[in-house]
Amino acid sequence: MTPSHTRRKLLLGLCAAGTLPLLQGCFPVVATGVGAGAMMIADRRSSGVYVEDEGIEWKAASRLREQFGTINHINVTSYNRNVLLTGEVQNETVRAEAERIIAGVENVRGIINELAIGPASSMSARANDSLITSNVKARFVDGQHFSANHVKVVTEANVVFLMGLVTRAEADAASAIASTSQGVRKVVRVFDYISDDEARRLDAPAGSKSKQ
Repeated sequence: MTPSHTRRKLLLGLCAAGTLPLLQGCFPVVATGVGAGAMMIADRRSSGVYVEDEGIEWKAASRLREQFGTINHINVTSYNRNVLLTGEVQNETVRAEAERIIAGVENVRGIINELAIGPASSMSARANDSLITSNVKARFVDGQHFSANHVKVVTEANVVFLMGLVTRAEADAASAIASTSQGVRKVVRVFDYISDDEARRLDAPAGSKSKQ
């Protein structure tokens, strides 16, 4: 079965049931109807990896809360099974332990530990980071140099992290836009690079993919 056929089946399931049960991990992911399915179809990740990333984030966040409570501020973002850790922790011991916990989560392929040691950020600082993320995404759409769906944006302490399955040209364009966005202090690439041919294959309409 092609990735496009799998995604269509998942979309129908999302619309019909409103939830997507995971075979591994056995926890519910609350779907947002057609919107969630459309996002999955537009994504370059396979539907299976997309769901695995959602599962990784849920499991990792749950295990971190169990271990550390809410004293430390740890964000978990998984893309193509690579996990980005951002936020602030009390000391190096917590930083290392957080990485060890993530390494034990099923399906994790790699870990990028960007946790800073220091006091947790304020709510106003986090709100500012969210604003930066929204602004960068909006500029991706306005720029029309690549599909904004292909680049995930995470902002922490005015540092923008970029994730996605992208070509070198797309990575350069995304980095240029992010680095010139208001309030951005630094841009960190956390991309998985693909060839132009692979990008065309992944972006091909469903009918074209099924013929390959």
